[in-house]
Amino acid sequence: MAKLDYKSAGVNYDVLDTFKRACQKLAWQTAGNLARHGLSEPAGIRGESCYILETPQAYIAHVEEALGTKVLVADAVYKLTGQSFYANVAIDNVSTIVNDLATSGALPVTVAMYAALGDAEYLADARRAADLAEGFAEGCRQSGAAWAGGETQVLKGMVNPETVILGGSAMGMICPKSNYIAGDVADGDAIVFVASNGVQTNGLTLCRALADRLPQGYLTPGPDGRPYGQALLDPSVIYVRLVEACQKANIHLHYAVHMTGHGWRKLMRPAAPFVYNIETIGMPQPVFQTIADAAGLGPADMYGTFNMGVGFALYVAPQDAPAVLAAAKQTGYTAWHAGTVQSQNGRKAVEIAPLGITYDEASLNIR
Repeated sequence: MAKLDYKSAGVNYDVLDTFKRACQKLAWQTAGNLARHGLSEPAGIRGESCYILETPQAYIAHVEEALGTKVLVADAVYKLTGQSFYANVAIDNVSTIVNDLATSGALPVTVAMYAALGDAEYLADARRAADLAEGFAEGCRQSGAAWAGGETQVLKGMVNPETVILGGSAMGMICPKSNYIAGDVADGDAIVFVASNGVQTNGLTLCRALADRLPQGYLTPGPDGRPYGQALLDPSVIYVRLVEACQKANIHLHYAVHMTGHGWRKLMRPAAPFVYNIETIGMPQPVFQTIADAAGLGPADMYGTFNMGVGFALYVAPQDAPAVLAAAKQTGYTAWHAGTVQSQNGRKAVEIAPLGITYDEASLNIR
């Protein structure tokens, strides 16, 4: 059976990233309008996971995000089994917003929901509607944020009437300003990985396509005996509490990465040219083996597309790594010292030593 990668499944990051870079260039040209409000933006913020406004007393952070197609898996499993995982995908929706926000050091203050429908009847299912609402509220509770409101639209003829498009936005604060994660990565920094809970919010277009290749579709048992569809729908981890715990412990975070699109290539998101050498990869959840086998993908494709068991990464001075691990344990996260930032004469790459995989700078072109 032919290999099925993310591009052939219908998601071409080369096209998307080209558009994003064009938008960044035009967006930067509007930044001068902030001065009339007595505000400014920090240098180098364009191309990062969240947008930052600087005030005299604090930084204000803003993120707008959308869940993607994971809700279609919940729709399919609901039809097949009668089991509702809509609360989980609503938590996912919040997670993709607030985890991006937290990469700046911002703690979310408010989160707003966006929902687009092709037909209002989709929410006439009382269980589905209640679970979506409860899941979004739970995501806000885990984030320490207030659910501020949102927008629900019926876009007949534009949206599939048998599902919902979920997204939203968040506003956060960085106060004191010293908590801002400014990207001051240095040679010798420790890379701390924080575990994911499975696929989380990335790669679901490919995961959905693979269901047609499996003998029982979404009901196919995985290596751990769980049905494939159920394993895909485990709720994402929200990492806000860990960032907050590090701040309370006065740990200076040099950089933070939310491991979503582009897989482990995202580790070289910082602008400065370093090699991110990974020595301890951890154990991916069993669902990734199901994906790899069904798609015919080797480790280089898998680690370049999916989070492979790692949902967040923190870069800190090497002497601070034990304190980060202690903060993670205290707040209920699984974390480990995964590798080291290395200066190699201006070279930029991610090297996964145990697997013999290298991603060079050209494989991540998001700025």
